[in-house]
Amino acid sequence: MTLTVMVQGTASDVGKSLLCTALCRIFARKGFRVAPFKSQNMALNSYVTQDGKEIGRAQGVQAEAAGVPATVDMNPILLKPKGDMTAQVVVRGVPIGDMSAIKYRTEYIPTALRMIEESLDRLRNQYDVIVIEGAGSPAEINLKERDIANMKVAEVANAPVVLVADIDRGGVFASIVGTLELLDAQERARVKGIVINKFRGDIRLLESGLTWIEQRTGIPVLGVVPYQRDLYIESEDSVVLDQLSSAAAVNEVDVAVIRFPHISNFTDVDPLRYEPDVSIRFVSAPDQLGKPDLIILPGTKNTIEDLLWLQKKGLAARIESLADTARILGICGGYQMLGSKLYDPDLVESNIPEVEGLGLLDVRTRYLSAKTTVQVKGRVLELPDEASELSGIPIEGYEIHMGQSERGNMQPFAQLLAAGGEKEDGAVNGHGTVIGTYLHGILHNDLYRRTFLDTIRMKKGLAPIGATTSNHRRRQEAFDQWADTVERAINVELLFSIMQEYKCEWNYN
Repeated sequence: MTLTVMVQGTASDVGKSLLCTALCRIFARKGFRVAPFKSQNMALNSYVTQDGKEIGRAQGVQAEAAGVPATVDMNPILLKPKGDMTAQVVVRGVPIGDMSAIKYRTEYIPTALRMIEESLDRLRNQYDVIVIEGAGSPAEINLKERDIANMKVAEVANAPVVLVADIDRGGVFASIVGTLELLDAQERARVKGIVINKFRGDIRLLESGLTWIEQRTGIPVLGVVPYQRDLYIESEDSVVLDQLSSAAAVNEVDVAVIRFPHISNFTDVDPLRYEPDVSIRFVSAPDQLGKPDLIILPGTKNTIEDLLWLQKKGLAARIESLADTARILGICGGYQMLGSKLYDPDLVESNIPEVEGLGLLDVRTRYLSAKTTVQVKGRVLELPDEASELSGIPIEGYEIHMGQSERGNMQPFAQLLAAGGEKEDGAVNGHGTVIGTYLHGILHNDLYRRTFLDTIRMKKGLAPIGATTSNHRRRQEAFDQWADTVERAINVELLFSIMQEYKCEWNYN
């Protein structure tokens, strides 16, 4: 029989994803085969599975922590917001179209629930433990009737629920009691443990509150997890970007990342945050840009709308003016923006059929209804001038895009191999200072990232640093360090015994 546990929160961003990541690692280290699961995820940061399907990035990261390959069953429904109360609906890794919030909730929920049940059933037959993540709060009164991400999933999976609350934002006891009060009696009975997250200070000052909450609710506090800084585990929610400064650089290599309104897969730049010579800033106004060494235009879920925003804010003109002094890297939607034209005749991306790009690359992009999602490997091609040191470096990553780009009289960036065969990717200007690529994860490649940074250093008259800690090693160490922290903070033995009490057949045929 499969053991299950579901982590729900008193609100969004209380730490559900990270706690699930820790539990995946903890149980995997104990010898169990563990699968993460989130029935319905709303996120712009996504992950491409080995078979070229798209799921929420958090479940991809949790699968990595568990040491198993990510599959579409771990996140059968992914909603990617596009604005105006509309989202692209991705079912079992494949987009089925855009839906309004009303249409999705009134018409598609029954179908989605069947998909969720089938995915859970497949995971149950393959894994010893399933760690289930909820979404937002289970106590949203206006959403509860059609909520297929919280208590309904716990019921279907017959999983005990751990309720997580964020003490750092204040009002932790009120949020716990209030959430429980708003649950039905049957739902409340399923909550078997409480975890208080993001605590700073002396735990002795909290003890009276812990005693009170246990007496008030009759539910044990499994533990208090300390606040963690600079945890090298990818975040799915762009709210994390609020914690990153747009202030002036303090290290030798100044990297400015454009924070688009619809920024997606911003985890592409995560490895730069841990390089010893790099300052990374997320900027959204021309006066924040300054004179960086490297400007990164990341991915976006709405490229045309974000390009118009870039132009309206004056950032486009500012980036163009810096093209002679700064390196510029465009990834996916950012690559498309660097081109001369973006065409959307069928209004796939937006309601604007054609728009001018930044014109820094001789590239034209046309949006199609078919979406490319694929993992790829390859190498950087022979590049000119200031990018020549990158030539021949092996690279790997993944693609998620609906546009197809054609180069004019311009050199491609890389030769890639995917399931469909070999292809050329991206474009590079004549000096090697402007690079565009569809390859998400390009900066996760250790040799490429460090060589790229060292070419910037040498242009500034600084000595190259060479190899630093590998991205893979850093990620694995972070999983273990975080699992150690959580295992010290919560009563895992009690949690496991609670999970064993629920070890029985599931509630559907």
